[in-house]
Amino acid sequence: MPGITREEVTHLARLSRLELKDEELDHFAEQLDAIIDAVARVGEIAADDDIPPTSHPLPLTNVTRPDEVRPSLAPQDALAGAPAAEEQRFKVPQILGED
Repeated sequence: MPGITREEVTHLARLSRLELKDEELDHFAEQLDAIIDAVARVGEIAADDDIPPTSHPLPLTNVTRPDEVRPSLAPQDALAGAPAAEEQRFKVPQILGED
């Protein structure tokens, strides 16, 4: 596979509206070439018919705990430090102009 040329990097930079220096062109050409090689290797592995397509390499399990009723603060204790409360809820200033 031929490597990415400086001209190709210059063209990509122009399309992206990036101004690159000469040393950056060489640097990005090497990096883009390495990225394309890595993607090609992944493509070779993914093309294997023995490997079924999956969304995750490992099975997913639910790690949440079941809901359990536990003792908690009474509403009046939770609202004790609030600057304003109404109907056992925090009262805040209206911000969206809705009723």
